[in-house]
Formats: sequence, C-alpha cells, structure tokens
Amino acid sequence: MKAIAVQAFGSPEGLAVVDLPDPEPGPGQVLVTTEAIGVGGVDAVIRSGALAAYGFRPGHILGGEVAGTVTVVGDGVDPAWLGRRVWAFTGTGGGYVERAVAAADTLVALPETLTPVDAVTLGSSGMVAHFALRHAHFADGESLLIRGAAGGIGIMAVQLAGKAGAIAVTTSSPERGQRLRDLGATQVLNRDGDGPDTYDVVLDIAAGPALPAFFAKLNPNGRLVVVGVVGGEPPADFGRELFTAFRRSLSFAVFSADSIPWTDRRAVLADVFAAATRGELTSVVHEVLPLEDAVAAHRKMRDGEVFGRIVLTPSES
Repeated sequence: MKAIAVQAFGSPEGLAVVDLPDPEPGPGQVLVTTEAIGVGGVDAVIRSGALAAYGFRPGHILGGEVAGTVTVVGDGVDPAWLGRRVWAFTGTGGGYVERAVAAADTLVALPETLTPVDAVTLGSSGMVAHFALRHAHFADGESLLIRGAAGGIGIMAVQLAGKAGAIAVTTSSPERGQRLRDLGATQVLNRDGDGPDTYDVVLDIAAGPALPAFFAKLNPNGRLVVVGVVGGEPPADFGRELFTAFRRSLSFAVFSADSIPWTDRRAVLADVFAAATRGELTSVVHEVLPLEDAVAAHRKMRDGEVFGRIVLTPSES
C-alpha cells in the first residue's frame, strides 16, 4: 500500500511516498480502508522535529484520524464492525496510509449522511474543543478568547461555545475574521490579541513565545488553557506572569484528550457527528488533496494558508 513517511524531520519536503506491506490487525484491532485522512496541527509539529524527544524517528507515518470502511477485524473484535463506515483514531501516527490499523475501542460509526471528509474534519477537533472547554470550566454567560482560531480546534470551539457567551478570536486577517464571525465569533482581534477587553477564559491553541502576554487578557479568577503548541513551546519562565498577577487568582492548565477515557471520547464524537447531520455544526474543509500531495498540504500549513482542515484522500478510494 501507499503511505507517507517522514524521511527527514524539518521541512515538508522531508515527507515522501513509500510502499509498505498491507498491515494486519492484531487482537482488539481493525483494518480500515481509508477514504479520508485528517491533516492536523500535531502532524506538522511532529514532522518539524520539535517532538524528537518523544521518540519519533525517520520512517514515522503521520496521521491520527481516518474515516473509511472496516475490512478486517482482529481477534476479540465484534465481527459486526465488518463493512461499516467508521471514524477511527490511529494515535500519534499511522493515518497517512491507504489501509490503517486502529484499536476497535476508538471506532465511531458514521451517520449515513456524513461524508468521510466531514468526519475527519469534525472528529478530533470537535472532541478536543468540547473537552478543553469543559477543562476550562467555561460556563454560560462567561466570555471566551480563542487564540489561533482559524484551525480545526479553534473553529470547533467557536461553534461549540457560541451559544454560551461572548466569543472573541485572534486571527491573521479581516477575511478570516469575517469567516469566524459567520461561525459564531462576536469579536475579532489580531494575532497579538490587541484590545482593551479581558475574558473569563483564554483557550490557547498556539502557545509559543507570546503565551505569557495573554495572562493579562484574563479577568480575575480567569483560566488559560493550552490545547496546542503549533507556535512552539512558551518561554521557560512564563509562570512568572501568574505570580506577578497573584492577587487576581488566575489559573493555568494544559489539556490533552489522552486524559479522557475512550468511552467518553466516543460519546462526544457521536454527538458531534449527529449535530453536523442536523445542520447544527459546520464542517470547514480548506482543501481535499490526494494522499500523494501530503508535502503540499504541509507547505500550506507551514505558510499559514489553511482555514479549517486539509483532508487527504487515497487514490484507491
């Protein structure tokens, strides 16, 4: 089968098409013939080499979520999954392939009217946004600032939080700002978050060197939750800002969906997919590209061109 491997970490040009043997699912696993593959921010961070300390090596296959049809089930897996259209989680890699192995306990059946492309656009992004807002204890009537809102998680957070309170976003252009307003944002700021207002919650998808400045955007008892590091790690002394504002009782947290049991994740994914079929959530697809064009997809992400999600589709689909 065709797959996309990281031959050299760094630029998108380090990605290459490779031929691999067809995989076989082990106990508790299934084989999914992929029809759509989500391209996520974490893929770009891994490809860049920023997470080398976590054991990623040349030859790594990127991709954490796919949608397609279950064609083989491993030992201990309910055979009723065979032939079903599903969303599946492949972890920190293994998704940029024509046939992907996934744990059966991550599978979510797709509604009949939901396309595979929409499934991987809504899937992880919607689930992470849901639990990140819960982690921040975001409540009705509170104000929320989403930093880096033009990506998949940010767009889903705008939509999920839109009915609860005032939603501000940071983004890079008026055009993107208008698109975010159309999805539910009530205020658009530049990337630095310039403006006089403060907020009860900051949901930060970028992190990076500018993170400490956003503590000043919090109201007393405000919470800043980091859900992504597409801008890199924050300065080592970023916590100093919290102590400078000690009397305002600010809170800082990071959130990873790895801390959520799969039973809860699957329930939220099913709710997200169902809401999309009812027209309550919008799938924002930037572009659909062939699997072989993964380099082009990562260039677009690196250059800040992407609004929403890029999706890869295998040529066999």
